[in-house]
Amino acid sequence: MRLSTVMYGIAAAGVATLAATSAFAQQALEIIGQPLPGGMDFQPAATELASDIHWLDWMILYIITGIVIFVTLLLIYVMVRFNAKANPKPARFTHNSPLEVAWTLIPVVILVTIGAFSLPILFKQQETPVGEVTIKAIGNQWYWSYEYVDEGVAFDSYLVDGDYKINDPAAGWGDDQPMGTPMVLTDAAIKKLEYFGYTKDQFLLATDTAVVVPVGKIIVVQVTATDVIHSWKVPAFGVMQDAVPGRTAALWFKAEKEGIYFGQCSEICGQRHAYMPITVKVVSEASYAEWLVKAKAGDVKLSSIGTAATTEVASND
Repeated sequence: MRLSTVMYGIAAAGVATLAATSAFAQQALEIIGQPLPGGMDFQPAATELASDIHWLDWMILYIITGIVIFVTLLLIYVMVRFNAKANPKPARFTHNSPLEVAWTLIPVVILVTIGAFSLPILFKQQETPVGEVTIKAIGNQWYWSYEYVDEGVAFDSYLVDGDYKINDPAAGWGDDQPMGTPMVLTDAAIKKLEYFGYTKDQFLLATDTAVVVPVGKIIVVQVTATDVIHSWKVPAFGVMQDAVPGRTAALWFKAEKEGIYFGQCSEICGQRHAYMPITVKVVSEASYAEWLVKAKAGDVKLSSIGTAATTEVASND
């Protein structure tokens, strides 16, 4: 069960009327989980799982840095102390038992220490708790379909680019709307991103519909696919799960901060693999409940939750 393909529109009242009459449309969300040009660090952690991963990464980095520094200094010492000029008469011994025991035991201790901290984090990710909201994510070439398992809500989620067709004559998006080259940042793409409440900075990240979840609740995502292997990944949540046709796997997260988070398919799945984004909007419980009521009624196939920059546009419409 899905919403109509890529023909998403607001009812005849238009965007401005919707924003004026619905308090829900006034919810502004900060864009938090987004890759940035030149970025070298993790996206801000929005879940306990992501915080654990960040901590583990830094712990291992410190250990590895210490090892690299030690080995580098040891090599420099050996090159200076035992070169032919400084040490013209080389030693004749063939082994050193205490040294051999040390370079065996010390790495073992290091690996055990890393394992003692990494395995609990891994088990926490893999042991899926009982979900307060359960969503099924279905990978297709090249878009995601979502089903709220216990709520009877389902929709598709497509990349917004210049080639995207908007069906909203009341807002000026009729048959004569500007079209652009698929997956290329054009003026048409920018205008369509703005229609959904985004800017050009979210190009190739933003989708027409979004996964909407309540803050502070355990979300279980059941992941599968219809054609080839895909992968559902949201870096700020610290989650990634392959979507394999004929199988259903699961991941879970509990978002700690309201906002908009972006992800991508992370398993090469064909020609448009790089253009299969994921948008997740974490909202208050009240906003989620209101969105759910409207979604079930069918008149809001799309969430009226906009970004902080553009609150008057229904970014799931």
